Amino acid sequence: MNLFQKSRVIIFCLFFAAVFTGADTFTFKADKMSGTKAMGKEVTILVGNAEVRSDNLLLRAEKIELQGEDNQFIDCTGGVSGVEEEKEIFFQTDRLRYDRNLKIVRLEGNSSLEDRKNELVARGRFIEYDEEAEVTVFQISVRLFKDDMVCRSEYAIYRRDEKLLDLSGFPVVYKKDDEFRADRIRVDLDTDDVTMEGAVSGTIKN
Repeated sequence: MNLFQKSRVIIFCLFFAAVFTGADTFTFKADKMSGTKAMGKEVTILVGNAEVRSDNLLLRAEKIELQGEDNQFIDCTGGVSGVEEEKEIFFQTDRLRYDRNLKIVRLEGNSSLEDRKNELVARGRFIEYDEEAEVTVFQISVRLFKDDMVCRSEYAIYRRDEKLLDLSGFPVVYKKDDEFRADRIRVDLDTDDVTMEGAVSGTIKN
């Protein structure tokens, strides 16, 4: 490599290092990187053991694409995993999209989310997690597990601060040997109390 080529590499690296300096801490690494910073078409592509950290959120995937001004949008595919370290929330998915400005994470495909602080594990085909509001929406083939309780539905809203879980779309809750069904079910994850509305039915074994 001649002096001119070395200079180009140094300038290139410094250029991208400056791009990732913003209001929050933002770092990255990968086996390969490519991209363009053309106005209105800002794209950076990380391939192979890719990793991005933004504040308390750490994301890993085979491919990570950063888009928009100040890398506002993050799109991860291939063996995606991540952790919101401060809140002890872990997740895995086929595809993840993250808006750094709105602080909203979307998981698509076979997805799971684990809230270790509240001892909740959830699975679904679509999960949307709002970091600031601490509200998570689950859709399609939803399964939630806590201690000896299992919840199933097609739609669920998890309010983390309030430790409340609202289920709809053919919801059913299995609690030890008991079974509860209704149009809508609310579970208090702090007490494990179950509240049901509409077409209520159940089986309780003594």
